[in-house]
Amino acid sequence: MTTNTPSRRRVLGGMAATAATVVGWNVATQTWATAAEAGRGHGGGGHVSPVPPLDGSLKTSAADLVHFSKDFGGLVPNMTPWAALVPGSVNDIVKMINFARSNNLKIAANGRSGTDPDLESHSNYGQAAVPGGISIDSRGLSKIVSIGSTSAVVEMGVTWGQLTDAALAKGKVPPAMPDYMHLSIGGTLSVGGIGGTVGKYGLAVDTVESLDIVTGAGQLLTASPTVRPDLFHAALAGGGQVGIIVRVTIKIVPAKQRVLVLGLVYDDVSTYLADAERMMADSRFLVQAGDMRRKLDDSGWHYGMELGAAYTGTAPASAPLLAGLRDNRAEVTVEDMSFRDYLYRFDAYVDEYKLGGYWEQPKPWLSLFLPGSKIKQFLEIAEADLTANDLGAGFVLTYPYPTSKLKRGTVVQPNESVAYLFDLLRFPHPGEPDIAGMVEQNRRLYDKAVALGAKRYLVGAVPRMTPADWKKHFGNRYTDFCNAKRRYDPAGILTPGQGFFA
Repeated sequence: MTTNTPSRRRVLGGMAATAATVVGWNVATQTWATAAEAGRGHGGGGHVSPVPPLDGSLKTSAADLVHFSKDFGGLVPNMTPWAALVPGSVNDIVKMINFARSNNLKIAANGRSGTDPDLESHSNYGQAAVPGGISIDSRGLSKIVSIGSTSAVVEMGVTWGQLTDAALAKGKVPPAMPDYMHLSIGGTLSVGGIGGTVGKYGLAVDTVESLDIVTGAGQLLTASPTVRPDLFHAALAGGGQVGIIVRVTIKIVPAKQRVLVLGLVYDDVSTYLADAERMMADSRFLVQAGDMRRKLDDSGWHYGMELGAAYTGTAPASAPLLAGLRDNRAEVTVEDMSFRDYLYRFDAYVDEYKLGGYWEQPKPWLSLFLPGSKIKQFLEIAEADLTANDLGAGFVLTYPYPTSKLKRGTVVQPNESVAYLFDLLRFPHPGEPDIAGMVEQNRRLYDKAVALGAKRYLVGAVPRMTPADWKKHFGNRYTDFCNAKRRYDPAGILTPGQGFFA
């Protein structure tokens, strides 16, 4: 499938037309048409395909489209769409997908994540980009429909923070969430949604009970594990290839009041890995995360483990929780936090990144799933390749989880019972960092990881991914994924930025 790439003249012509109200798409000139132009028979008159009546609005001015011209990664130029739909209803998305299909336009959802005024697509390498097409502003559908005793119903643009705060008011919480709470739920579910509770609850997609989705064929359908299961699994962590998720029924569980957070730091990678897998196997903690970090003197690497024990009432003693671990840990820290403060712990880092000029920097991230039997070998490769400057103010998350917990969606895992997340989250220093070199480093590390049996998490920046690379990535799920794509997006208009089938 190919993406129509607009010429500079056509893009500017389409934007100039927005000085007046746009009423349709000129099929002949591939530009928007105003009411005056349509009335004069501009471009042949009959070639103007009218924009359907909407409950929301279709933004086509340069001032509006600039907000959709980049993503969080800041690595891909020329992302500006020709229009942005701010939907006033699900029916608006149905209409515009049908409009896009009829006029050979691409269309994709844009999560518009973050906090005011910093709202943007939180894709990292143009995955949500739709140049020459229509971007759907998920914030147009941001209603929490209901919160029950075991599940909540939310629209696509609701953030994890919004759902969490509404659920906490009723003593509930989503069990699996990303570490950054200001991501849209629809966007997160399109890639998977990983966080520190993966060892207990899997990814966020593993907590989805059903979803409503507008397919690339312009149909509003409901899908679940038993109703249209092919659509259900292709939509969850499918990179937006079969439809736009517009509403989700998601599991919620009773919330605790506080979290006892234990931090352990290791000098020896083997000891860290052994202890991390011991904690994972015993399932002692609600949250288990970990990271590798440069030593302060830049002489090597430390490995850290973060363990969160959630409780209500009296805090548990830390010593029994850590029983059985090896004794050569460099240090142990203990912190007691409210449950909500712990969930929002990353916000403090975001504030620091913004103050230091890091938040606006390009972010060549790399996210991988490594087989447990090969993690030590890969970490040694990464240690030898990465420098302090490659990280900037960033960090590398790495921790184990049982692959048996990941049951839903198109998430592809290493063929082992234990896998590790390797999440290279760079925040390059302001100035003139070698961003191109970092992106190439990602490709180098990716190729070495794949040779060891690794799979990608669908965020991150890996250059020159070909359909053959993606076919290898999806493995025995590729045929089913292709069949779902052909069935639910027969014209191939959805989310071209992923490049799975290009």
